[in-house]
This record gives sequence, structure tokens and C-alpha cells, in this order.
Amino acid sequence: MKMKSAVLHEAGLPRPYANSAPLRIEEVELEAPGEGEILVRVAAAGLCHSDLSVIDGARPRPLPMAIGHEAAGVVEETGPDVSDLKPGDHVVMVFVPSCGHCLPCAEGRPALCEPGAAANAAGTLLRGGRRLQLDGQTVNHHMGVSAFSEYATMSRRSVVKVDASLPLDEAALFGCAVLTGVGAVVNTARVEPGATVAVVGLGGVGLNAVLGALLAGARRVVAIDLQDDKLGLARQLGATDTFNAGDAHCIEQAREATGGGVDYAFEMAGAVAAMDLCYRVTRRGGTTVTAGLSHPDRNFEVQHVSLVAEERTVKGSYVGSCVPLRDVPRFIELYQQGRLPVDRLMSDRVRFDGLNAAFDALADGHTVRQVLIP
Repeated sequence: MKMKSAVLHEAGLPRPYANSAPLRIEEVELEAPGEGEILVRVAAAGLCHSDLSVIDGARPRPLPMAIGHEAAGVVEETGPDVSDLKPGDHVVMVFVPSCGHCLPCAEGRPALCEPGAAANAAGTLLRGGRRLQLDGQTVNHHMGVSAFSEYATMSRRSVVKVDASLPLDEAALFGCAVLTGVGAVVNTARVEPGATVAVVGLGGVGLNAVLGALLAGARRVVAIDLQDDKLGLARQLGATDTFNAGDAHCIEQAREATGGGVDYAFEMAGAVAAMDLCYRVTRRGGTTVTAGLSHPDRNFEVQHVSLVAEERTVKGSYVGSCVPLRDVPRFIELYQQGRLPVDRLMSDRVRFDGLNAAFDALADGHTVRQVLIP
């Protein structure tokens, strides 16, 4: 079938993207689902820094590539060997497909699925195929999803069936921002009631971490960012303390407000400077967690003696250490109960013709979560 898709042909084009137009809206040929695959009509797709990092070249991927990884949609067709989904089912797309058989999957850590990671790096679906063509040229898949499209063929293991009563533009956020932000708090760090928490970087993932900390029962939630409007939103969501990272006294202020530092600090900005700030606002014996993805050439340096003598812990968190089949329905139910108000993080809805300009807004930090409606 023919459909519209946002295709990236060259990474690292100059900004503003509204002028250089790295994403070209193309008419591509999409193949029907093969064995273990499904065809989904994309209803909504969130714009995430992980998309931006491919566009600006920070995360090298094989090109050309159909971009987009955080989305929700409706099943249109199922391929052979898919018996647990049917046309009309609503699904949330998950950007790491899990094979269910490798060692990380067997250990209950599907975010680290080895075949899934290899397929994502190669730009293929889980079983190794590509289902997109443009003028006879193969187009790569982004994270097994390629969600900035009208339709997507993907592995059955890239989706989770969800409650059909949930609006699909809201459901899309659960594929990345909610899993990564809330999951980092409740799964990776396992924040306990009464703990103190700091979140550095208040984009869609960071603000979800704020919501996750409140959900976990943290008694103090410190929000840190360079944008005062995002600090204001964090306060509205329930953050007890907010500090601007551009203030020379930010670290001292955060440590003083929490009696010497927080129990858990989360870096969600994808920048080494933010990770350094995050580590320095964590107390002795505390845990620093990062879910940010900086350029692979960048390194984070830690004072060795402080790691040992202060019994610090530094942890990475990918997909919020989630088990999507378990966590997506749980988080959605918490949202429906009003205990995880992720809808308050939605900034704007955009169309294909505004996609490049929307990434300018994301790069400038002027938005939280924009959603593409194909």
C-alpha cells in the first residue's frame, strides 16, 4: 500500500529545521505484515528527544529512515502466527521489541532484549526484514516502529494491547515518555515512600519522573531545569521545590532545601552537564539514575573517592526498566484513576506540514510533548 511517511535522508542539517527540512513527507510503499507482524493505522505519535537525536546526528542510524517511535494506533491486519490480536484492537507501540527468548528477556528485563537492540541498530524489524520502499530504495525503520507515518508494519512484539476507551493521542505517551520517566522512578530506582527526589531536565520524560516520584510517595520532589515555564508546570504538578539550573547556586540551594542532598536524583536532559549536576545534588549513600541519551562521544566523569567513601550508586535506566506487557496497562489504569495525570504534559497537536518546525520548538526547550496526528 502507498502512504505518507516522514523520512530522514540526511542527519545533522542546520537549524532552523523549518528551513532545512530534514524530515521530508514522502509517499512510500508499505508492505503487508509478514510472519509474526501486524499492520497498524497510526493515530498519534509523540515527538521525543530520541527522535531529535537521530535528526541532529547525535544518535547515528542507517539512512534513509522513517522516523518516530512513541505512538498508538489501531490494528488493521495481522500476519501469519499472530492470533492474540485482531483488526480494531487499540495498541501502544513500544520502541524495544522483546524476543522473549534471550537472556535479558528470560531474566525479566525486556528493555535489554539483545535481538531487539540489534534490530533497532540495523533499522530492521525484529525478524530482520524491512517493509518500506521509496522509489525502489529500501527505507529503514526507526526503533522497529517508524511512527511518523499514516500506517506502520511492525513486529507483534513491538506493541501492547490497551483499553479502547483511552483516547489514542493520550495513549501514545505511554509508549515512551511515561514508561521511561515513571519507570525510572518505580522500577530502576524503586523509590520508597518518604524519600527525597530530584529530577534534572523537565521535558516529557522528566516531568513523568516528577509524576512518578509523587506516585511513589516521595516527601520532597525537587525539579530542576533551565526553563522557568517548565519549573512552573512542575510546581503545578506537585513538585515541592524548583530551581533554575542556570543559577550559579542551584546545587547549593537544592542540597540545602533537602538537608544535604536527595536520596534519589534523576538525569533526564541527555547532557553530561546535567548528569554532573544530578550527581552533585545526591546525598551521601544516595542513588543517581540517568535515562538521558547524550552523544556517544561524551563521557561522564565521577570522583572515584566519593563513589566509594560515600557509598554512592550510579545507574542507567532504559525504557524505565519496564516490562511493557505489565507496566503499560498498570500506568494507564493509574492515569484513568487520576493518579498519574500525564495528559497535562501534552503541549500541541501537529500535522505533517508542521513537523520540522515542531522539532525546532523541541530543540529550543519550548515545549513538553507535542503529538503528531497523521
